[in-house]
Amino acid sequence: MGNGILVLNAGSSSLKFSVFDIGGPGVLDAMAVGQVEGLGTAPHLKAKGADGSVIADQRWTTSEVATHGRALQEIATLLRSRFAGQELAGVGHRVVHGGPDYSAPLLITPQAMEKLATFVPLAPLHQPHNLAAIRAVQEARPELPQVACFDTAFHRSHDTVVQLYGLPYEYFERGIRRYGFHGLSYEYIAATLPEVAPEIAAGRVVVAHLGSGASMCAIHNGRSVSSSMGFTALDGLLMGTRPGNMDPGIVLYLLEHEGMSAKEIEELLYKRSGLLGLSGIGNDMRVLQESDSPRARLAIDHFVYRISRELGGLAAVLGGLDALVFTAGIGENSAYIRRRVCEQAKWLGIDLDAAANEQAGPRISSAGSKASAWVVPTNEELMIARHTRVLLGL
Repeated sequence: MGNGILVLNAGSSSLKFSVFDIGGPGVLDAMAVGQVEGLGTAPHLKAKGADGSVIADQRWTTSEVATHGRALQEIATLLRSRFAGQELAGVGHRVVHGGPDYSAPLLITPQAMEKLATFVPLAPLHQPHNLAAIRAVQEARPELPQVACFDTAFHRSHDTVVQLYGLPYEYFERGIRRYGFHGLSYEYIAATLPEVAPEIAAGRVVVAHLGSGASMCAIHNGRSVSSSMGFTALDGLLMGTRPGNMDPGIVLYLLEHEGMSAKEIEELLYKRSGLLGLSGIGNDMRVLQESDSPRARLAIDHFVYRISRELGGLAAVLGGLDALVFTAGIGENSAYIRRRVCEQAKWLGIDLDAAANEQAGPRISSAGSKASAWVVPTNEELMIARHTRVLLGL
């Protein structure tokens, strides 16, 4: 039996990985973390050890490392050279969509792969690459058990009324419903709050997962109650390259009056909208904050507006707000965005502590704030490793 768990998170042009050592009961120590990015353009392997030191920084031509399978081979070569005595016990994967069928982590079988492939139209930018990583491991190490951990699973606790769209009920029965995403991140935050902020762990909490992909989730007593994302990962907040919530009539207009094809609209909604589309500069919040372009300012203002609007709605669903938690790339690193959001949320009882906010907390609201505000780093990879360990009985 091996004593390590490999966690893989495959994107369209990247393969992120983490390796965890299985210690005593409940102990998982991160040994290495990294990614191969630029697949299809400029492949680049970057990795760090447990102490933060660089253990790999290698580039290839596009033809040398062009697929997730080749990227996995290079990751495996690195891990064998660095951790010669470490044997893998299993591999855990982030799989974005579990559809209406899967509400918990799943041991991968041929039947499961067939089912997961049917969800590709629901997450076209993510699901195919998640499954490609699973197939790559199957080809390289067919004896290794693999576990799929779903971004939708944490939200399967939503009441039926929350999942519905106002379409004929038969469409709900066919699986057209609000699923919610970023569930592994929210599940990690919910599991961490009893340690980091026990005073709010059982309360009415809104978590803002703000990154290139962005969403918000209402959590009560550690359980997901509602989420800004719906049927696909296009819904809800403005994101790096995605528009978030919009009138579906726009799609009809683009089809009928702009002459756009379904594929062209998909490209527009997934890759050319959001912060990138509004600013005309890029989708990196750091770049936009440093820019003096009026459109960059406009994109940031709209980003904050959409967060504030969603926060009000989720607070209403919860019947009030005890705490707001920021996480993910922008949420953890942008004191400016946190300040803007908290200022807009004064009506909910949040009184920002400016100094604590600049230091990224963890608590960034004043001692007398009626509703508190926090910064809690997420760790989806550790959440996947935990699920993999439990499911494989390690």
